[in-house]
Amino acid sequence: MLSGFYKQPEMTVGEKLAEVNWGLIAILTTIACVGFIMLYSAANGSFQPWALRQMVRFAVGLCILVGVALVDLRFWLRYAYIIYGVVLALLVAVEVGGYIGMGAQRWINLGVINLQPSEVMKIALIIVLARYFHSLPEEAEGKLRYLLWPTFLAALPAALVLRQPDLGTALMLLMVAGGMFFLAGVRLWKFAVVLGAMVAVVPVAWHFLKDYQKNRILTFLDPESDPLGAGYHILQSKIALGSGGIFGKGFMQGSQAHLNFLPEKQTDFIFTMLAEEFGLTGGLVLLFLYGLVLVYGFSIAIRAQSHFGRLLALGMTATFFLYVFINIAMVMGLVPVVGVPLPLISYGGTSMLTLLIGFGILIGVNVHRDMVIGRSPRMDAM
Repeated sequence: MLSGFYKQPEMTVGEKLAEVNWGLIAILTTIACVGFIMLYSAANGSFQPWALRQMVRFAVGLCILVGVALVDLRFWLRYAYIIYGVVLALLVAVEVGGYIGMGAQRWINLGVINLQPSEVMKIALIIVLARYFHSLPEEAEGKLRYLLWPTFLAALPAALVLRQPDLGTALMLLMVAGGMFFLAGVRLWKFAVVLGAMVAVVPVAWHFLKDYQKNRILTFLDPESDPLGAGYHILQSKIALGSGGIFGKGFMQGSQAHLNFLPEKQTDFIFTMLAEEFGLTGGLVLLFLYGLVLVYGFSIAIRAQSHFGRLLALGMTATFFLYVFINIAMVMGLVPVVGVPLPLISYGGTSMLTLLIGFGILIGVNVHRDMVIGRSPRMDAM
């Protein structure tokens, strides 16, 4: 269907390995090591139950990252809809008989790991939207009738994820899609229209939210209204953040975390624990490392010769930014608590592997940056 567009000389495995961005991998490894240290601290000086498992997952994920980086960009273009369809089927499988944990039905038990398809969908959605917008003729970009199909591609998995229920991930999928629309050239006034429509339906949507989701929003607006209940998480997080000061209390010396006042310290609120133990300085060092990753991502996107490669690279980079921004804003009380993990730091198998696969695709864009991929003359994406 898409054959005939590519007349590129094939690269050997050795040539591809030479083009792998090992500097970016070194930064990712450094960030992951920060995560191992914090998980070790969260367990009060033990590699069990979190740090060792996270280290094993990262080692496996790193091998997968390198393997994915060597994959030809044409593979992702050719099989984008199949990848999307498989992940969508997994979301349906979760709906039918998924594993229930912490009051939500979000996982499929594979024995070795509990797979969370909603995390994988973030990557699949970027690939399929990059494929769609790449295949559009230039004169069609941004026209309203050509946005209906990609809107459906984003709305369907978001609706399935919302039923799990997982409001945070559903919103994340919509933001990822919105980022891809913007990168593809959709005009800002169309975003304004959509935003206005969303504000208009808020009173209706409020009645469909679960009680705990309503409590999260109300707690965000006034956390002191229920300091021992719904507001407990964010109040303890703010106390821990402030008590760290400039240089922190010292490794494994955070009172809020180690006296178990800080909830979910190994997952959602791990940045708070880091800030308590290493202070503002430690938090800024981590943000600096995250900033380097973003610089690498945008640099790779700019150097890509193909529209598809640029969209992939920018989509992966924007998703990484959303992870970082939402998690840190959440623990600081700037946005409601929505359960978004801190990339490569928070404990979690699916999120770790999904991120590394995404970075593998990003590095793959760099490996194949000189590949020129023509646009399809037909609407094969449809």
